[in-house]
Amino acid sequence: MQRHLIKSLQAWRAKKNRKPLILMGVRQTGKTYLLKQFGAQHFVRCHYINFEEQPTACTLFTGDLDPRQILNQLAFYLHAPIDIHQDLVIFDEIQACPRALTSLKYFCEQLPELALCSAGSLLGLTLNEGSYPVGKVDMLHLYPLTFSEFLAGVGDQHAVDYLWRLDLGSSIPEAIHQQLWERLKQYFVTGGLPEVVALFAQDQTDLYAATSRVRQKQKELIYAYYADIAKHSGKVKAMHIDRTWRAVPLQLSSTQDGETSRFKFKGIIPGINRYQQLVNVIDWLESAELVIKLPLVDTIKQPLLAFTKANFFKLFMFDVGILGAMSELDPKIIYDYGYGSYQGYFAENFVAQQLLATYQQTLFTWQENRSEIEFLLQWEGQVIPVEVKSGSVTRAKSLEKYIELYQPNRSFILSARPLQSQTQQVKTYLPLYLSERLLDI
Repeated sequence: MQRHLIKSLQAWRAKKNRKPLILMGVRQTGKTYLLKQFGAQHFVRCHYINFEEQPTACTLFTGDLDPRQILNQLAFYLHAPIDIHQDLVIFDEIQACPRALTSLKYFCEQLPELALCSAGSLLGLTLNEGSYPVGKVDMLHLYPLTFSEFLAGVGDQHAVDYLWRLDLGSSIPEAIHQQLWERLKQYFVTGGLPEVVALFAQDQTDLYAATSRVRQKQKELIYAYYADIAKHSGKVKAMHIDRTWRAVPLQLSSTQDGETSRFKFKGIIPGINRYQQLVNVIDWLESAELVIKLPLVDTIKQPLLAFTKANFFKLFMFDVGILGAMSELDPKIIYDYGYGSYQGYFAENFVAQQLLATYQQTLFTWQENRSEIEFLLQWEGQVIPVEVKSGSVTRAKSLEKYIELYQPNRSFILSARPLQSQTQQVKTYLPLYLSERLLDI
């Protein structure tokens, strides 16, 4: 599958002051596939080692961490010569070999000409300051597929080309809008995990068969995430993390008036009802990238992060498809787009995913008195409010209040309405499936 991040990898390869790269992201987002694809397309040879699948390879790093010595040993281990000027070396699941992570510092200092990429999950949880090469690595994040990447993944390149060439000052005909909207509902079912999307693509002409296979695969992945939680956190803490993660879709499914509320701590774990008792658990889930956390602000001053409270935030799932599977929501209900106020939460979770993957910045939410804006995005010195509507009704009283109070240069309303020519300068109306192009205006 083609990923937008391949352009960032190409830019990294061309940098004069290139450092070893760490590609981070939650499991199953396609980090390994992307790095191997990158290696095959841009290097003479690609040398790959996975420290979870090949734990004995960690012994290559037990002695001296001299980069040239490590490469000599690695070449012998892999039965292949390594050209430091033309080849790519990939250290996968690097969190399983802390000494390999430490060695990146020396590769940066002593062998900068080597293109060295590594990938890992839970890096921030399992590695301490003594082993992490602070300032000696470049970093990129890979998130689940965006909507346009999903379209490419299911073979609808025509739709991809249409969306990216579209003049956002023009209109989308109703017939084309309906086709794109059907694709969006399919994305709500599959989400953006590459393996799930690939399964759907194989059988998409038979919607029932495709979605049945999708849900089964998503359940398998959820169990794998639970196993990962237990593996990395210890028995007692794993139970708390498990309960808290399951509580995210439960709380969102109980949303009222189609708007998600801030995360509540009561009732998740017996005897625990305060933020301070759950802070480590929530930090764990956020660091593992299993949730998207939006700090809540009640006034607009920059930097927004300075005006947040630690215990006031919203939580979304990292992937809308996993959300549907954990909620046991029948895909037919999603296709029918008739699941009441819950469809509002799905729309918000979708937008959170798209904005995070596209702009890779902390998202915020605003609540003041009884007004609420779903997303605030800090971009080029501006705070940009984004209102989300799951249906075609786009009356936005909260946004009107926000504009009255803070006079933003621009704002957006994302909804089920097709794109129409607009003359307004401050408020822009876009269909939900154009979330990736939000700031192209």
